[in-house]
Amino acid sequence: MPFAQLVIGPPGAGKSTYCDGMHQFLTAVGRKCAVVNLDPANDKTSYPCALDIRDLVSLEEVMEQEELGPNGGVMYALEELQENFEWLDEGLKELSDSYILFDCPGQVELFTHHNTMPNLFHRLEKIGFRLIVVHLLDSLTLSRPTLYISSLLLCLRSMLHLPFPLVNVLTKIDNLAKNSEPLPFNLDYYTEVQDLDYMLPYLEAEQNNTTVQNMDHRAGGQDFPKLPESKFTALNEALIQLIGDFGLVAFETLAIEDKVSMTNLLHAVDRASGYVFGTDKGTNDSVWQVAMQEVWGGKIDVRDVQERWIDRRDEFDEMERKQMEDQKAEEARQAGQPEVRRVPEQEPSKREDSQKPGGDDEDLEAMQAAFLKEQAKKNDNGIKTIRKD
Repeated sequence: MPFAQLVIGPPGAGKSTYCDGMHQFLTAVGRKCAVVNLDPANDKTSYPCALDIRDLVSLEEVMEQEELGPNGGVMYALEELQENFEWLDEGLKELSDSYILFDCPGQVELFTHHNTMPNLFHRLEKIGFRLIVVHLLDSLTLSRPTLYISSLLLCLRSMLHLPFPLVNVLTKIDNLAKNSEPLPFNLDYYTEVQDLDYMLPYLEAEQNNTTVQNMDHRAGGQDFPKLPESKFTALNEALIQLIGDFGLVAFETLAIEDKVSMTNLLHAVDRASGYVFGTDKGTNDSVWQVAMQEVWGGKIDVRDVQERWIDRRDEFDEMERKQMEDQKAEEARQAGQPEVRRVPEQEPSKREDSQKPGGDDEDLEAMQAAFLKEQAKKNDNGIKTIRKD
């Protein structure tokens, strides 16, 4: 039974980037992989396309002939694919021994309000694919409480509407610290979707265009009158209770250029899809494939992700840079090439001193005088010698 990932998520979540990165990663570890583009609006793919819906139907022609907008054109093109499913079936038969990544459109309504994509998924399941949905979300949604709650609702809706194993992923986690203000909670609060009642004051503050501290100050007292209850308070409480009652949503994290992050996510996907229990007989799994199934490299904790990409990102970047320099130097040494290392940049004060006229000579003389003075102390036996010229 062939395995496949259905890569979904809103526009800008990084679906095509994920397919490109995962394709390269799987190829590197010895798992034969192919990418199928199901997004008729994706006309510039960075990955090699094994099958492309644009070879079957052109979005531009559909929009012109049917006088449709972009969203309507995408929906029409997917309906065309559903009617001509044999085209997709025949193409997939040629990739029967590959692990498939389906790059899906970004319109959320295709999964939540329309049955075309779910119907396509069911037909893929009927022809023998073991499917798992990888739902991508930009980690920038954590920067605003309202965005975070709406993302949780979207994830919950997708999990209830799509009857397949589903893994929610916060992408671009390596850019979160650079592109947003410090989060009020640690990362594990957001990934594990813990007690959301703690999010209520931050929702209230955002909706009142103020801060939590200002909300506390104006909660009532002699100097400030108590603020009236927000019209969104009851709605916020109901939504938080709804998400908590289901208790289904949780997140993995991803930094697409970090191999440790990619390994950790692939382990989570393989566990959810059942790939870790073995693939079809006769696939001749390589050593790397078996190692990945055996959770090679271990599992990283979300606290490690917090430390690596949020709390101490600059320190880890510098450490990795030095490791890469050491590795290149070792490779050059083994190849018999002269070792080349970057000279560390001097501090501004030291650089200015060294540029002064006679600076180096004066430093050398001072060092020599200090050395002779130290030696004189060590050799002092109480007898003073007067040297005459």
